[in-house]
Amino acid sequence: MNLCDISTVKKLMSKYGTGTKKGFGQNFLINEEVPYNIACESYNYHRQVNKNSKNAVIEIGPGIGSLTSELCRAYDKVIAVEIDKSLIPILDETLAEFDNVEVINADFLKLDLNEFLEKNLGECTISVCANLPYYITTPIIMALLENARCENGASKFTSITVMVQKEVALRLCADSKSSDYGAITASINYYGEAKKLFDVTPDNFLPAPKVTSSVVRIELYDEPKYKVQNEKMLNRVIAGAFAQRRKTLLNSLSSSFSELSKEKIAEIITRLGFDINIRGERLSIGDFCMLADEFYKESNK
Repeated sequence: MNLCDISTVKKLMSKYGTGTKKGFGQNFLINEEVPYNIACESYNYHRQVNKNSKNAVIEIGPGIGSLTSELCRAYDKVIAVEIDKSLIPILDETLAEFDNVEVINADFLKLDLNEFLEKNLGECTISVCANLPYYITTPIIMALLENARCENGASKFTSITVMVQKEVALRLCADSKSSDYGAITASINYYGEAKKLFDVTPDNFLPAPKVTSSVVRIELYDEPKYKVQNEKMLNRVIAGAFAQRRKTLLNSLSSSFSELSKEKIAEIITRLGFDINIRGERLSIGDFCMLADEFYKESNK
């Protein structure tokens, strides 16, 4: 069954009395080269890093299974998490030939990710692969990153390969000090390195979106590259620094850390050698780690 053939997609939708749902940001791929190439980019990097282990991939939002089927041909085990219950019977049919896939009807953002991984993939090395709805890209990536490390500091995931809106891809892969650099970029830079792989034009989807997409692979560090005392504080500092982009770092952090006086925050900024008028987008992830350690120290006095 060609799950990228337009007539096949429409027949499946008609057979099961469903269709694409704007509320879930659904756009189904209709060019079979695209899911094949995404799966290859995910799997080849995974095997490069994990040569002999049993491998698995988590797919978020499988739709009707065009990418899922390619992942099944590559990985030892596939766990597909689909929020739309009307697609579950379709996936039962389209993935019937594979015995290495499990489809879970759930909202990925509401899963206890640690429990989920232990229950389903405890013995495997794991990557993540997804064609993400544009409206929920950042929350999903942040949920993955914030749960990316074991207690010993080792990464739970090898990589996160996602298809996102091109504009978002530029932010994910931006260099510090560029106009596209933001909170999500800084967070990614702490956990790994993002690389834009290729673009996917609107005519590759049904229905066709109004924007071009891009495939990005976030290659996660096996062990922390940057030292920080508390990752939750780091995430809070990064979010606070970019909460009000037009404001200085001092003013933006002052709005986000009401428990500290503006004078104390100014003291921390200058103590670390930064200009008092610097903005968040001028800071590297190493700079943010230093800031987070100082904020953590102050919070524990």
